[in-house]
Amino acid sequence: MSRPRVLLADDHRVVSEGLKYLLADDFELVGIVEDGRALVAEARKVRPDVIVADISMPHLNGIEAMIQLRKDNDDIKFVFLTMHSEPAYARRALEAGASGFVVKHSAPAELVMAVHAALKGQTFITPALAGEVLRQAHEPRIADSADVLTPRQREILQFLAEGHSAKEIATTLAISPRTVEFHKYQMMETLGLHTNAELVHFAIKHGIVTM
Repeated sequence: MSRPRVLLADDHRVVSEGLKYLLADDFELVGIVEDGRALVAEARKVRPDVIVADISMPHLNGIEAMIQLRKDNDDIKFVFLTMHSEPAYARRALEAGASGFVVKHSAPAELVMAVHAALKGQTFITPALAGEVLRQAHEPRIADSADVLTPRQREILQFLAEGHSAKEIATTLAISPRTVEFHKYQMMETLGLHTNAELVHFAIKHGIVTM
């Protein structure tokens, strides 16, 4: 009987190597990637049963990568393994369609359980966060100002906040530099921002990129 297939995504190779051994007894590891765009490409190629991903990754963060992949297949299972222990991150990930949220320092005890829960169609949240996340889930959600941005705009915003030029972004996304600049100024107008520094600050504040 074949074992469930897992794809890992983390920009710290040492972390991925440790996870590989942690998951080896129960699952078949079908790949390791180190950024969000590579995750999207590899997941479409190998079609894993579960993706274990960090939230903070270069080029495309884990949540945005999941949103892109769920457009192809809304049954895809995602378990986030992250340093972010704030309930707001867990709530955002779960609202976007994640099956699990595990804080990295809890990984040895909880990650395998989270992946098994995802395969059963269940949701797993690090117990230390679960109470607060469930409490917040019953409160009216205050719209995040980042929600007004399109997925393409959030993708470009992450690249800009990481310091990439319009030309570099255009090459990566196979669009023109003029299109990148158009999205940039549309974002600034929509958000009421006036400088690149304000855009970067917005991206950090709303978890689109971390510094």
